[in-house]
Amino acid sequence: MMKIPQASGLIVAAGSSRRMGFDKIVAPLAGRTVLAWSLAAFQDCPEIGPCALVCAVDRISEFQAVAAPFKKFRAVVAGGPERSDSVLNGLAALEEFSPNLVAVHDAARPLATPALISAVVSAAAQWGAAAAATPVSDSIHRADAGGRLEETVSRTRLWAMETPQAAGFADLRRAIVSEKSASRVLTDEVAALIAAEILPHPVSHPGLNFKITYPRDLVLAEAVLTSATR
Repeated sequence: MMKIPQASGLIVAAGSSRRMGFDKIVAPLAGRTVLAWSLAAFQDCPEIGPCALVCAVDRISEFQAVAAPFKKFRAVVAGGPERSDSVLNGLAALEEFSPNLVAVHDAARPLATPALISAVVSAAAQWGAAAAATPVSDSIHRADAGGRLEETVSRTRLWAMETPQAAGFADLRRAIVSEKSASRVLTDEVAALIAAEILPHPVSHPGLNFKITYPRDLVLAEAVLTSATR
């Protein structure tokens, strides 16, 4: 059996929650905040070592208090204007721990479990990079400039990306820096890795791992968490 190297965790919580209308990251959810569920999942994952949390620059002391009970979180640092800047700041904070792998996770995905994190880290150790993902099952159509549906897109081999997304520490940093130097906007780490010709392995899983984007998502996540044993 392959021995899985320990990875660092990096949780990104520097977003603005514009579509939510209020700060979703610290919203109450099944007895914890949305953020605390992700902190706990990384804390309880045996493949995860020292972690960093990235937040808005004016909320560092607040988030340090939130992260304090989760001892793996050794650094709370300020994010940047773009997601890629925030991830690079988090990687810089983790460099002193010399991790082989790093798993990056959106704080707005509170349903990720320690088992899912382990599976993604294991796949990254085997394939070089990996990401939690779900095969696209809905019909996909592309609209024209006027908003009318004009083209059907095949969903064959299409995957909807989730987090965590894991890769070699140096590989991920190099990939993000390269894409930023080309002035490309990155929506996730997988985009940077693909551009660097490091092709991540999708990790499908049976559970729900959706992102909290709208108020209705909190209601659904509450139902999932209160009905499941984590």
